[in-house]
Amino acid sequence: MKKRLIYSCLIAGTTFMLGCTKNFDKINTDPTKVNATLFNPNFLLAQAQIKFSNTGYDQLLYQSMWSQSLASTYDYYGNGDKYIYAGSGRDYYSRTWNTSYGSSTLIDEMKNLVKGNASYTNLDNVGTIFRMMILQRITDAYGDCPFSQEGQAKSGVTTPVFDSQQSIYTSMLDLLDKATAALDVSKDKPTSDLFYSGDITKWKKLGYSLMLRAAMRLTKVDAATAKTYAEKAYAGGTMASIDDNAKVKADNANGNGNSDAAALLVTDDFREVRWSKTLMDFMQSSNDPRISAIGEISAGTGKKANETQIAGVNTASLQIGMPNGYDQKGGATDISKASNYPGTSPANPAVDKDAAAPDGKYSRPQFAVYDDRNRYNFLLTYGETELLLAEAAVNGWATGVAATHYANALAADMQTLSQFGTTSVPAASITAYVALHPLVAATALQQINMEYYVETSSTFNFNETWANWRRSGYPVITAVVYPNQFDTSIPRRIPYPLGLPATNGANYTAAVAKLSGGDTFAAKVWWDK
Repeated sequence: MKKRLIYSCLIAGTTFMLGCTKNFDKINTDPTKVNATLFNPNFLLAQAQIKFSNTGYDQLLYQSMWSQSLASTYDYYGNGDKYIYAGSGRDYYSRTWNTSYGSSTLIDEMKNLVKGNASYTNLDNVGTIFRMMILQRITDAYGDCPFSQEGQAKSGVTTPVFDSQQSIYTSMLDLLDKATAALDVSKDKPTSDLFYSGDITKWKKLGYSLMLRAAMRLTKVDAATAKTYAEKAYAGGTMASIDDNAKVKADNANGNGNSDAAALLVTDDFREVRWSKTLMDFMQSSNDPRISAIGEISAGTGKKANETQIAGVNTASLQIGMPNGYDQKGGATDISKASNYPGTSPANPAVDKDAAAPDGKYSRPQFAVYDDRNRYNFLLTYGETELLLAEAAVNGWATGVAATHYANALAADMQTLSQFGTTSVPAASITAYVALHPLVAATALQQINMEYYVETSSTFNFNETWANWRRSGYPVITAVVYPNQFDTSIPRRIPYPLGLPATNGANYTAAVAKLSGGDTFAAKVWWDK
């Protein structure tokens, strides 16, 4: 990965710096002449992919907790777990915006470099598809945002308009349709692609799968458009196996370590971030074989053992989810007051000055799986795609047989865990589970979306967990009650970054004016009904 990424160092929308090239003197003499001949634009694709996929605290502090996939008693996580401002919270809720637009800027520059060059037509269309993935995350989190004028600082557009989310989705679907159809396996393929190593057939399937996901966001606000594009995506050909999963492998040795893992390896995080009661209770209720593949408790007792970063005990019956909204402060919201409290993990008398670990009997994300600085970041999977096709079919749309898609998804979601490289679900357990859990017409939407919840949680794709919860209403969760909250309901969007009123005031003000209740966590984006 180092070889792929070292060439690109795009700093901002108007600054493009180059290094490690044989043409340095020529570029330095005439920097306005940067083009695809002087600099290989393929390298920008890889840089954007690793940047966008590495989310870390962006989603751990907020989206993972709001969807009640994870829970934590550590103060820093009060931002998401308890809806209170804690530990640089205002900075972190800007990161989804900043990281995503930073990634998009790389793609914008890549597309600028290849514009009009027929030999790069596939790279150009791949860039459009990936750009839609990036911008969907932004609009899903914040609502109206720069889209049509995004990435045009070099042309003098430094205060871009905030397009309406409705118009953004209309454009995204159209652009995905055109770019995916234009991909051509007979032409040159991308040479620095961390998703598929330039495989155009897989990019086509990703394009149609992204089209499906975007279409299904509209089920409550524009069912006709959702139906049209869901059916078009199915006809075009969505992901067909877990080999099509869109994912990026981190590379810690070369400065691109997994940021989720880096966050969880902070001592306090490792000791106090746990799987949520909401998630673990649901998985235990069906004897889900993934429990042993994703959860563990410390092999020892006491605080020291719960801070020691080694593999724990993954016996399914011992895994207990921690409820959201608790702390370790000794008052009414102390974790010891939780209704399912399993008791503290007592101090180990053999360890000098050891203390009890109040969270020690709750299940944490497995160390070997989620704390690997070289692990994959999953962005869209075959299993998610099959679940969306199943829901579309339940709606009566021409996307195949709902029960078949659902069964495919159950198997695929369990098989996907093996792609982490450090865990797996036995094949026999997968077969048995799928057979025992067929799709039932009366509960189909609940089954489909609860599986979506488990799948996106277990792959640490919490941006998507939170988005689909808002769209579908599953899981059914209750808001946390805690003193001094910035909102008493589960957040439905992220407020805009604090710097926007100063840097793009008029357009920011116009966007906020369209939000019911203003620029708050409680306001809803257009498709969230």
